[in-house]
Amino acid sequence: MRKMRRALLAILTVLMLLPLNGCHGSRSLNAFEMPEEFDTSRNYEIVFWAKNDTNKYQTAIYNKAVSDFEALYPNIKVNIRLYTDYSRIYNDVITNMATGTTPNVCITYPDHVATYLTGNNTVVPLDELYVDSRYGLAGSEVRFDAPSFDQMVSRFVEEGKLNDHYYCIPFMRSTEALYINKTYVNKLGYDIPDIVSWDYVFEVANAAMKKDDEGNFLINGQKIMIPFIYKSTDNMMIQMLRQLNAPYSNAQGEILIFNDQTRKILEMVRENVATASFSTFKISSYPANFLNVGQCIFAIDSTAGATWMGPEAPLGHQDIAEENLVQFEMAVRMIPQFDGSKPQMISQGPSICVFNKADPQEVLASWLFAQYLLTNDIQIGYSQTEGYAPVTLKAQQDPGYQQYLALGGSDNEEHYSVKIDAVKLLLDNIDNTFVTPVFNGSASLRDAAGTMIEEVAKAVNRKQTVDDAFYEKLYGNVTSLYHLDQISAGNNARADLGPLPTTAVMLLGGLAAVWLLLAAYYLNDLRRNRKKKGS
Repeated sequence: MRKMRRALLAILTVLMLLPLNGCHGSRSLNAFEMPEEFDTSRNYEIVFWAKNDTNKYQTAIYNKAVSDFEALYPNIKVNIRLYTDYSRIYNDVITNMATGTTPNVCITYPDHVATYLTGNNTVVPLDELYVDSRYGLAGSEVRFDAPSFDQMVSRFVEEGKLNDHYYCIPFMRSTEALYINKTYVNKLGYDIPDIVSWDYVFEVANAAMKKDDEGNFLINGQKIMIPFIYKSTDNMMIQMLRQLNAPYSNAQGEILIFNDQTRKILEMVRENVATASFSTFKISSYPANFLNVGQCIFAIDSTAGATWMGPEAPLGHQDIAEENLVQFEMAVRMIPQFDGSKPQMISQGPSICVFNKADPQEVLASWLFAQYLLTNDIQIGYSQTEGYAPVTLKAQQDPGYQQYLALGGSDNEEHYSVKIDAVKLLLDNIDNTFVTPVFNGSASLRDAAGTMIEEVAKAVNRKQTVDDAFYEKLYGNVTSLYHLDQISAGNNARADLGPLPTTAVMLLGGLAAVWLLLAAYYLNDLRRNRKKKGS
């Protein structure tokens, strides 16, 4: 019996060590608690991961923000690391979560933060920080002129709410715009309406496909013409579904994209790729590269890319030789609509999150820097680099910013007309913007949405048959590739936590086995004692 007791004790010891072994490389953090005051007697060093669009002006704004903030808080040193791709930031954060070496502050997207939240208290909830009277937005102890919570654009702030808590601070906002070669549209005999429909765009695009006897397109006299190019096909699918009031996903994380309206959209893509009047960035290249040389009429891209659009664009000449640029008149419109009386356009753009650390004072130092990025100098300065809109009413209503907008078209640099028209497009339509539900896996669903359009376009270009069988196979392929079935299953789980880790399953199973052995031992011991008494 002593041997059995020792064996059971050994099993229990091993099981107690399993969780420690299974969590190797990860760091469990306590939930952040707001300090009573910021300890200015200590020095802090925080890490800021940011993304810029290979735009030297944006880099300069980030560097100035760090320098000016450190002048206000000499005891906080900010180390900045610049990325050119959001996906690389996302992948690096995921990798560093395992070792507890995430940055302190990060430029990111809510879709990505939804995945970060699978860690144990990895991201700091902002509810208390936003409204703290001393260190919250425009708090009494803050050393700069920050916006108050009421001076934030509420629609943008709400985009950062996940699981009933704020985890993302909006930093800049953009949407998509339709950039139009107005000269060519008029040459084809069309006027441009204030609100453009999908049917209109495809009709004009197909009208531009006529050629002369030598194979040159009549509209531009060149051998190349792709009338309509879409940069982000995931946004294309998402916005078209929204305009059709068709399901995509819900707040519970259910995948609803495989429906009749999705098929309708893919059929529209198939028909227009077949006439060579429509293409995508992944198949052709950047829309601006074709637009600026007269080889494209309709280009859909982010308003944040407005400085690349048009023959006079400040950045448009970087990839194109001057002699290849074609002069034409530009027009900017919201993306095409199915119902012009109820326009729908996506709200996008970078946000900020603050990562939790073992030291609450370090987190508070990080929050102060994150909050500094909402000041007018940063918001207005960054907006002026591209077609971004500030996320604060304080910046939007600033007299200097209003003057900047009013000077649109006065030059082709800071006041480039297309850039300012793109910003005004968003500012005038904030109430017509939307965001998709955010959950663990929503970034994968977004990728899947664009992949379906891309795969249909590729199949048409390869002369493959696109029919019911093709669509069924396509749905199955993207479901498998992006694990959409697992996302739905995980988000539908009762605790909404997904499958238990292997170590947890082993632990629970082992504990159950030990309890069974203990029960068997007890019953066997009881039986022996009864036999002894009976004898």
